[in-house]
Amino acid sequence: MKKVKFLYNPFSGEKEIVKYLDYIIYSYQKKGYTIIPYRISFDSNLENVFEDIDESFHHILISGGDGTVNEIVNIMKRKNIDLPIGVIPAGTANDFAHLIGMPQSIRYSIDMILNSEVSTVDLGKANGKYFVNIFSSGLFTDVSQKTPTEYKNTFGKLAYYFTGIKELPKFKMLDLMVKSKEYSFEGSSILFFVFNGRTAGNFQVAHDSTVDDGFLDVIIIPKENFLEKLYILPHLMLKNNTSYPKGIIHFKTDEIEIDVKNKGDYTTDIDGEPGPHFPIKITCEKNGLKVLGWI
Repeated sequence: MKKVKFLYNPFSGEKEIVKYLDYIIYSYQKKGYTIIPYRISFDSNLENVFEDIDESFHHILISGGDGTVNEIVNIMKRKNIDLPIGVIPAGTANDFAHLIGMPQSIRYSIDMILNSEVSTVDLGKANGKYFVNIFSSGLFTDVSQKTPTEYKNTFGKLAYYFTGIKELPKFKMLDLMVKSKEYSFEGSSILFFVFNGRTAGNFQVAHDSTVDDGFLDVIIIPKENFLEKLYILPHLMLKNNTSYPKGIIHFKTDEIEIDVKNKGDYTTDIDGEPGPHFPIKITCEKNGLKVLGWI
């Protein structure tokens, strides 16, 4: 009987996962798996959770948002664990889960994971730290880090907007230097994204990004006509939008170098968690992660 390690964060999102624990265990047992649960808490040391992983394990099941998935994937990479992951979208933002085809329903997600084939997706890597969905810097990019967990659980995505509005008066333009074989840029910028996925906070931004093509999608919003750029941001993020507004830079690459002036003034974000300090080298690891889902 194959084993499955199940890591769940009971605090993620609206804490719905707790209601489905019996259904998850039942569904896995019915399929012939032995499921080994681990409850993630604020003081968990997830490094130790993988000590018993061996060839008897079939996959890792993760319940949580993008930050939880990011942490687990990075640990798996450090420990050279090459098992597929299944992701239950139970966080406030579930961009990666939706990217690999997971529906919003926890029940339907479990059924899909149990009946899907293993696929591979690319990973981004910034100064040695992997990201499954997005690297960013600039306006609003550290909002998720500054939003208290209780706000996220109470207000959901609205909590990010409340926090973001408070951060506006403190915002400083990015003095950005970008270098890749496809495109180079030097100047001031409002926002800078490197996408492995397509969405940020469930807003579709990287419209034509493909998660298994060996490339990352770079989007730069220069500071020219600042107010105009703020006006077109909602247009950029419309779910049915399939083009990039005029003045927004977009290109694909598998390797990029990024730096800024006044390094101490800027923060970066990886999948909603603190990212590395500048200067930063980002690469794409093609087929870097095995997943269970429909891409």
